[in-house]
Amino acid sequence: MENFKYQELNMSKFKKQTIDGNTAAAHVAYAYSDVAAIYPITPSSSMGENADVWAANGRKNISGQTVDVVEMQSEAGAAGAVHGSLSAGAFTTTFTASQGLMLMLPNMHKIAGEMLPTVFHVSARSLAAQSLSIFGDHSDVMSARNTGFALMAASSVQEIMDLSIVSHLATLKSEVPFLNFFDGFRNSNEIQKCEMIDYDTMKDLLEEKYVESFRKRAMDPEDPRVKVGAQNPDVYFQGRETVNTMYDKTRKSCRNTWTRSPRSSAGNITSLIISALRMPRSSSLPWAADATRSKRPLIISITREKSSALSRSAFTVPSPPKLW
Repeated sequence: MENFKYQELNMSKFKKQTIDGNTAAAHVAYAYSDVAAIYPITPSSSMGENADVWAANGRKNISGQTVDVVEMQSEAGAAGAVHGSLSAGAFTTTFTASQGLMLMLPNMHKIAGEMLPTVFHVSARSLAAQSLSIFGDHSDVMSARNTGFALMAASSVQEIMDLSIVSHLATLKSEVPFLNFFDGFRNSNEIQKCEMIDYDTMKDLLEEKYVESFRKRAMDPEDPRVKVGAQNPDVYFQGRETVNTMYDKTRKSCRNTWTRSPRSSAGNITSLIISALRMPRSSSLPWAADATRSKRPLIISITREKSSALSRSAFTVPSPPKLW
């Protein structure tokens, strides 16, 4: 890692461009994706729209391919398409917010349970409660903590670009799916001048061995296997325990990915929440957790010694209460 060539890059090599947060996220998502399954919802719509326009104009991703952008009939359909596409061995992404994310939750549990690497880009927005609101808070993202997705928080347009790259690389290495989120409107529609990480740089950051590992897991009629089955609790809960090792490695994967990033000298990386499945060790039955079992969010931070040059760095998420 110490000899990685990008650590000593002169940052002036990257052209500066005035863009908004949604464009920054879409720029990275398009680079690392084979497929984008989309459905518009405020304020995330322009991420999918940008990807659709770029694909229509023949823009290539880092693999030299045009991304297959497909608009479904709901966010539930988009999440289902992401799940199926990932199962077929295609790098797939989606963009959403608020109630749209709620419709994706069932498939998110399956994606995380099958350890399929992906990144969902979310412009956080209030959930409809006593009324609808297109502004606001992180109630949508906080409702997704139990899915098993890692949550990556960004708080400026530049951070959105930087940490989107970290998310796409770390999910491939750790096999833990990521939810890359930022404030709706405050960041998604915020216009800032930022350094555009070019696709050649992004391609050099990608480690092919992880790409090959993911492709080999794809469903193949020449190598059939059972994908969806029913398990009794003696086997099911053992399976849930095995993922803990994957989540434990995610902290290191994110730190190493950020260290290798061409902008790692810029300052602090924002906090992460890794929703790891932690099973209670004490149980009345040898094969099952107790009735109050839950997925415990694990708060981790990756910090740099230099003070941040980013506009609103070190955004942190309050630690949730202990669940047991």
